[in-house]
Amino acid sequence: MIKWFRNSLTFAVLLLLIAPGFAQTGVDTVEIGVVEHLDRTIPMNLTFLDETGKVVRIGDLINKPTILAPVYFDCPGICVQLLSGVAEVVEKSDLELGKDYQIITFSFNKLDDPAKARDKKNSILRSKSKQHASDWHFLTGDSTAIYTLTNAIGYKFQPAGNDFIHPAAILVLSPEGKITRYLYGVSYLPFDVKMAVIEARRGQSRPTINRILDYCYAYDPAGRSYSLQVTKVSGTIIVFLALFFLGFLLLTNRRKKKKNTESKPS
Repeated sequence: MIKWFRNSLTFAVLLLLIAPGFAQTGVDTVEIGVVEHLDRTIPMNLTFLDETGKVVRIGDLINKPTILAPVYFDCPGICVQLLSGVAEVVEKSDLELGKDYQIITFSFNKLDDPAKARDKKNSILRSKSKQHASDWHFLTGDSTAIYTLTNAIGYKFQPAGNDFIHPAAILVLSPEGKITRYLYGVSYLPFDVKMAVIEARRGQSRPTINRILDYCYAYDPAGRSYSLQVTKVSGTIIVFLALFFLGFLLLTNRRKKKKNTESKPS
């Protein structure tokens, strides 16, 4: 009985550990989150409106390593923190915005317009970024352009009333529009961003395992706040407990075998 239970538990644990990994291998099975599409090139012919109302082709904007930041401009939660985190990196990094890299922020809310984009840009820019404001683009677009781009980068979100449930992530593109790195959360180390920009310049892609915020937090439209996802966190705890219990069973079984061997008359 113990042997059967141990084997069943082993299979269940392995299944729990392997299942989340499918989202990282290019299988778009998640509804909300990020499916990394490293080495894929985004559709460069998509058109958006910039903060001045001018129609721009995204392929014409990308001519150097580019940080791509998906947000929506009325977001009451982490979008502002995310953009502030990007702005902070601009201030602290020894890379020069406009020379070494550029930033494209785009809204995944089709109702956002250039006026909102302009207001958001003015509220986010700081000392260094103000000096290179033309190299940080704030874009809006129609639903076709939005979903084509978000699907291309593996960014999964869902409407929730007037708001959205969405992950917190930015990504880095090569000058050719190839996805080379994803960075998660709302704050970023200047060194990490610098290395991502250098790798993007070379066309080198790097996966990341820093998915804690994206994994643990979700937007609560009723409370208009981000809260801990109890189901996911408790699931993770269960996996660790299962592993601990499995180790306990294996150790107990081994001790019993050793005890029985020693107790046998020679």
